[in-house]
Amino acid sequence: MKIIFVSLDTLRANRLGSYGYNKPTSPYMDEIAREGVLFEKAYAADIPTEVAHTGIFTGKVGLTTGIVSHGSGLTELPKTVPWLPSMMRSAGFTTGAVDNLYQLKEWFARGYRYYMNSVGGKRWIDGRTVNDLAMPWIEQHKEESFFLFLHYWDTHTPYLPPKNYIDLFYDQTRDPYDPDHKSMETAYNHLAYPFFKHHHYDMIGPVTDAEYYNALYDAEIRYLDDRLQELDHHLKALNIYDDTMLVLFGDHGESLTEHGIYWDHCGLYEPTVHVPVIMRWPGRMPAGKRVSGMVQQVDLLPTLLEAVRSERPEGIELSALGDPPGLDGRSLWPAIHGQAEGTNERLYLSECAWQAARGIRTDRYKFIRTYDAGLFERAPRELYDLLSDPEELNNVAEQMPTLADQFERELDEWVAAKLNGRIDPMKDQLTRAGLPFRRRIEHILSEVGLSWDSWRDDPRRERFDQAHKLHRS
Repeated sequence: MKIIFVSLDTLRANRLGSYGYNKPTSPYMDEIAREGVLFEKAYAADIPTEVAHTGIFTGKVGLTTGIVSHGSGLTELPKTVPWLPSMMRSAGFTTGAVDNLYQLKEWFARGYRYYMNSVGGKRWIDGRTVNDLAMPWIEQHKEESFFLFLHYWDTHTPYLPPKNYIDLFYDQTRDPYDPDHKSMETAYNHLAYPFFKHHHYDMIGPVTDAEYYNALYDAEIRYLDDRLQELDHHLKALNIYDDTMLVLFGDHGESLTEHGIYWDHCGLYEPTVHVPVIMRWPGRMPAGKRVSGMVQQVDLLPTLLEAVRSERPEGIELSALGDPPGLDGRSLWPAIHGQAEGTNERLYLSECAWQAARGIRTDRYKFIRTYDAGLFERAPRELYDLLSDPEELNNVAEQMPTLADQFERELDEWVAAKLNGRIDPMKDQLTRAGLPFRRRIEHILSEVGLSWDSWRDDPRRERFDQAHKLHRS
């Protein structure tokens, strides 16, 4: 048995054809979905990258593990917490990863016999780099039962796809640098501009048309799609396609200007928390199955463990693969076989990087409670009726205070039950160190002689660029 576990970093669900998008971003991923199972309403309970992947590999949400912040120096995952790659290795799987999260936190390298760091190259972490490391490894270990984690970053900023991919998605009669375009002004004059100056803007040039950035994102998806096709063809050439369980998932999505978020992944809105999850295992999973109910990323761990126990691969010690205690995730197999619609009727959401907020997502409503808005203007409470307002444009918390109060009480009760007397790690982060990413902005501003308060009063691109220029001279 082979398991290839694929993180598609920063890939939002509704930018794929199989999730309803009308541009040709994902023909091969759509083909994988037709051969396997697609989860229509899959969600990241914790965002962004660090907390999302911690939840995926533990099967536990951030309030259970204590890891709720991204980029914080205060967090540590105890080695006693069961970790999926470690469990696989203990059971007898050959474990490998093409990844770089070890540079973020040490626990992301736990359990791998082979850890291949993917950092490098002109495009930061290119999908071809991932394949160039992964494909020889797969060939070398094709006779073994293996667990291989692949982490593709192509849809993460900076968006630097090859030009021939851009031509598929951007109107060639338009000039992305035309000064008559004004759609980039709000992005250039946002409080987050100093943080994004290099990766978002300097590396791409003085773009004036926001649609060009969105086209770059689409082009990156198509480039990624081609790399996945290349990988899959390799499995077929090695005659291990039928024996391979392939799992594709987004760790979080991306906001493409929605809610005043410019090509980044914060906010508990649908563009960032609704992620693709597609699974294929020939002969063991139905082809073309679409699961309509809500599921979450932490459901992946118990699903994989159940798959191995069911398959009973030769030489694998199944006793090492029992479900760990305290899991928040639930097996997806009942939903895959049509015995359930999903795994949850409501999901709890959390973030602590650019902003600190928690939320509840039901089939109809989204409730968000913001504790620190950071660089953004946010109401303390937001309530959206997703049936009538799927883009979350109309906050009805004040018009429906009774319902908002009910959701807030439920959220508080859920948090208290999860903590069971422990310190709230989000409040601890905010009290001891503040928002992790706001601290980075303050550091960048201080280097060029600007204070946080002065920048907040006058966040103009020209003002920061002039201060930066003077500092460098």
